[in-house]
Amino acid sequence: MRAIVRQQYGGPEQLRIQDIPTPTAGANEVLIRVRAFGLNRAEQYFRQGLWGEVAAVSGIECAGEVAHDPCGILPAGQTVLALMGGMGRSRNGSYAEFVSVPAANVAPVRTTLDWSELAALPESYATAWTCLHGNLALQPGDTLLIRGALSALGQAAMALARQHGARVIATVSRASRLQAARELGADIARVESAELGAELAEIAGDGIAKVLDLVGTSTLLDSLRLAKRDGRVCVAGFLGGHEPLAGFDPMAHLPSGRQLSFFASALVFGSRDYPLSDIPFQSIVEWAESGAIPAKPARIFAFEQIQEAHGLLDAQTAGGKIVVTLE
Repeated sequence: MRAIVRQQYGGPEQLRIQDIPTPTAGANEVLIRVRAFGLNRAEQYFRQGLWGEVAAVSGIECAGEVAHDPCGILPAGQTVLALMGGMGRSRNGSYAEFVSVPAANVAPVRTTLDWSELAALPESYATAWTCLHGNLALQPGDTLLIRGALSALGQAAMALARQHGARVIATVSRASRLQAARELGADIARVESAELGAELAEIAGDGIAKVLDLVGTSTLLDSLRLAKRDGRVCVAGFLGGHEPLAGFDPMAHLPSGRQLSFFASALVFGSRDYPLSDIPFQSIVEWAESGAIPAKPARIFAFEQIQEAHGLLDAQTAGGKIVVTLE
């Protein structure tokens, strides 16, 4: 089969198509014919060697069809989403015509979406759902601040928050992206800046109930200050870099009565604590089909254009989900 194989750690030029043996599905695994896959920040880190030694074939998610399920639970041809389960990290991932995935990391769905739209959903929407309904316990009527709102994860979180009846304040990296945030459902959109905290505090009045911080350690302390009593802050991304927060002191930096949590999707989905059954994938697919949430990728590339796709990932200018198709 054809696969995109990393030659060595480095830039997009290290990703090249090669013929390698087709994997087989072992016990409690499913062999999937990959039709499309989304790109993720984790795969950039894998390629650059920032996460240590990882599999030569990257890719932590895909949409495709069951080629073989040794357990006989999923029939051949069943449409499925697959994510995590060590893909691209401890085992070869979805940057290939076929991928073998732990059965716990495969979700069957029924859909009329095309492959590129379906592939835009799994990681972003599963992560957004877990952050909003797990870490943040979002309630209808809550004011939710999303920092880094035009990332693929940020857009998924905006869509699900609006679907749930929350008020959304979105931050973006530059003024030219404010209108896009509003069009995607933000009630209020602002550009990230050093002075933003004071402005948001005035807008929010008695404080912000929930904060999803995708920018990372550079904005974390500000996010904690903005959260009101009994408010929650969840860090789930590092768009602004992930340098350690020097001298973090809970006494000084963590206001009383605020809850701080972190979510790392690449490490936990499909585990006992985070089963895929917790994610309503069929409902998410149906919301996408109806237009209630956005499913169209920001950019679509062919399999042979993987280097160009990763160049755009590095540039952080896609404005949403990047998808690669094998059709």
